[in-house]
Amino acid sequence: MDQQKQRIRDQAHHKVRKEFPGVAGSAGSNAPGIVVLTGAGISRESGLATFRDPDGLWAKVRVEEVATPQAFARDPARVQAFYDARRVQLRDPTIQPNAAHLALAHLAREHPGPVLVVTQNVDDLHERAGQPSLLHMHGELAKVRCLRCDEVSPFEGADLADALCPVCGARALRPHVVWFGEMPLHMDRIEQWLEANCDLFVAIGTSGQIHPATGFAETARAHGARTLELTLEATELTRNFDEARHGPATEVVPAWVDELLGAWVVHLSLIPIEEPEE
Repeated sequence: MDQQKQRIRDQAHHKVRKEFPGVAGSAGSNAPGIVVLTGAGISRESGLATFRDPDGLWAKVRVEEVATPQAFARDPARVQAFYDARRVQLRDPTIQPNAAHLALAHLAREHPGPVLVVTQNVDDLHERAGQPSLLHMHGELAKVRCLRCDEVSPFEGADLADALCPVCGARALRPHVVWFGEMPLHMDRIEQWLEANCDLFVAIGTSGQIHPATGFAETARAHGARTLELTLEATELTRNFDEARHGPATEVVPAWVDELLGAWVVHLSLIPIEEPEE
């Protein structure tokens, strides 16, 4: 690693520690920086429907009717009802983080290098699994944004149409979810990680069909990172990854995390310990 990239890496590590206090990465560490992208496939085994599968959400309702700014302007009540139903489903006691969510939280806490999980999912299963280093690029189902004051607030209710903004009091709330045609969130921070702080990029449970996430692996590779795909089956983008492992997320993700952390423990055990001079 050249001096300029190491300097950028150390600055990034400092920012990571400040922004995500629970992660293990620290300045000066030679452990690889890891960026993980997760999609709907990681939450499928927790009981949440995916979008693009034959029996997924978009097979039951048209995207244009519930997931665009135009749909909200045309029929806000229908859009609100769609997200109200998804929010109620998320609170079902049977919907819990699975082994893949838990493994990624363990990775972020224990890996000596920096780890960032970027999720396309709007559920809160990563948070409930204890993930300390997380960015929601498509928003969060359990939050709302006020169209009058632009403040984002938590929302656990089941009827958003009649709810008032807790900041300004306006009845002008919308789901804090990125709709088709809108810019994903946190893109500057994600791109900074991919370009300056990523030695390994991992895509988990995502088809990679949604822009701009479809280009993350290519960006990471252009800046020297290795790429790994962990999905149920091969995708259209599998050939663009250095390595691909296929199977249920609850199996392949914990196995990969154990392998990675185990390899780093072995690496550390082989580093000679210098005895202090007397």
